[in-house]
Amino acid sequence: MGLFSHTTAFNGQKYSKLKKECLKRGEKFSDPKFPPHDSSLFFSKQPPGVVTWKRPQDIVEEPRLFVEGASANDVTQGQLGNCWFVAACATLAGVKELWNRVIPDYKDQEYGELHPGIFHFRFWRFGEWLDVVIDDLLPTIDGQLIFTHSREKGEFWCALLEKAYAKLHGSYEALEGGNLSDALVDLTSGVSAHLDLTVGGYTDDFEKRKQLFKMMSKEMNEHALMCCAIAAHNHEEVEMRTNVGLVKGHAYGITACRKINIGDTGLFSLFKGAQKMRMIRLKNPWGEREWNGAFSDGSPEWSKVSASEREKLGLTFEDDGEFWMTFEDFVEHFTDLSICFLINTKLLSFSKTWHETVFYDAWTIGVRGHNTDRAGGCPNNKDTFLRNPQYRFDVKDEVDDVIFHLMQKDTRDRKQEGIQNLVVGFHVMKVEENRRYRVHRSHDSIATSDYIRTRAIFLREQLKQGRYVVIPTTFKPDETGEFIFRMYTSRDPDAKELTKDEPKIPWYSCVKKPSIVTAVTVKSASDLEKQSSFGGEADSYCIVKCEGETVRTPVAKNTTNPTWDTKAIFYRANPEEPIVIEIWNSNVLVDGFIGRAEVEAPVNATVMQIELPLYGRRKEKTVEKQGKLFVQVYSDDDLTSI
Repeated sequence: MGLFSHTTAFNGQKYSKLKKECLKRGEKFSDPKFPPHDSSLFFSKQPPGVVTWKRPQDIVEEPRLFVEGASANDVTQGQLGNCWFVAACATLAGVKELWNRVIPDYKDQEYGELHPGIFHFRFWRFGEWLDVVIDDLLPTIDGQLIFTHSREKGEFWCALLEKAYAKLHGSYEALEGGNLSDALVDLTSGVSAHLDLTVGGYTDDFEKRKQLFKMMSKEMNEHALMCCAIAAHNHEEVEMRTNVGLVKGHAYGITACRKINIGDTGLFSLFKGAQKMRMIRLKNPWGEREWNGAFSDGSPEWSKVSASEREKLGLTFEDDGEFWMTFEDFVEHFTDLSICFLINTKLLSFSKTWHETVFYDAWTIGVRGHNTDRAGGCPNNKDTFLRNPQYRFDVKDEVDDVIFHLMQKDTRDRKQEGIQNLVVGFHVMKVEENRRYRVHRSHDSIATSDYIRTRAIFLREQLKQGRYVVIPTTFKPDETGEFIFRMYTSRDPDAKELTKDEPKIPWYSCVKKPSIVTAVTVKSASDLEKQSSFGGEADSYCIVKCEGETVRTPVAKNTTNPTWDTKAIFYRANPEEPIVIEIWNSNVLVDGFIGRAEVEAPVNATVMQIELPLYGRRKEKTVEKQGKLFVQVYSDDDLTSI
């Protein structure tokens, strides 16, 4: 399900078939599914004047889809509060590979002599690309487009793309007041992250600022899309201009991150001797009202930048909404940053390749104890939390960067019904290395996402080797809805949904049914025997054996006092038999045996801390070896107790 996966015709309208029919009849397409009517514009208010729906040929003499291609400078917001979408479009316009996906076969769609007035655009929604067909009747007042338009009067890609997006959501009004991250995902299928610049310490901490700039530059080179905003604290502050020319409650596209060479006269005193200045270029979707601080259009600071450097940056001083500012000023004045990561899942690539895992699921209310009962709420709801869907996955490297992205089904197209998104998030727990059944008792918490009333939640974590369970939830119990959970890892995490509560042995099977469940944590060992004639330390690991099943800990390197802290769970049919734990030394050719311990684990509902002596094996079973092993053990005859 990568960037360019399967495409579905929205509302069952197939572009090629409809276009062919129009050309055959010699008629222009008129869309019955999104008619040129006030109901397509607003659902709760009247239009701002007398609206006439016109085709581009009725607005200008020679309309074009594109004039000299698409660029961030084309896009200008109209009389609709959808700067979040407009800013995302302006940002996307600079990435041709992605642009071709959203506006497919754009050369064939270009205006010509007998154009049938039909277009199609693609948006990624809930795991698939939707192909949205529209006619080119656009809302105007006094002959002027009233919503998003291009600065170039004869260019119409912006207005047509916005119309397709409005159709996808049921009306133009449905686009008012949205989330930057959502628009970026809809245009790319990437995963979006939101950073609160006010809590990251970026204004005061040079190193943090440097790392943020480095990350933004790297992701932009990987075609990540970025937008930013200044939070408005109340309705009155929305679209209020600050004393440095920036607008509150308004989305800006980020179109470049660069280090710029600064000349060596006079500027050292101002910028602490830096020869390379971290700079960022932004785009105001309104196409005007720019930053007026340092390095704003025509400011004296630019005289310290060489003509060749300015040319390299494509610097212009037009009131076009695009401007540069220092990164220091950026983190000081902006409060929110949205980044849409375009994650590469192709094997044949020079950049990092990620393994994508996707689960389509839902929070549902059903019979308690049945697998239809999957709406337990967040971890605050201790009695019900573990009723939610659960997914186990493995981190196979010593440490891995893992990206999680939870997306609920969008409710924007139901805005007029008063339906809104749920408050959602997810919780990651470290579990036993051989966990195959659902978790019934909370384990070690590794990470918890934010819980927000938003369409999607992003989290990026560095996780150590081992098995984990992630649980996506609503905030409150018994809230229902569909969701997609996406996860990106360096290697295949062997991820699976946990659906069964315990092992089920068929009545006709000869296999003995388990009667108790035992959880063993191999904590550590002390004073192990040195492993070479030169007194070398051990590279030790443990193998835990129980009724034919084995679990192996990671290797603890170069120590005779190793810590593993590895958990295993066993459903035991013969609880009278001990659990065996062997300690081995990892070698290049043949691993060496260090010692062996046996754990008696009868039913005991409290966690026992046990110190075990080590013995030899085979003929030396009774010979005590150097060192001690420390374990925790818990056993219960209720198989769903852990």
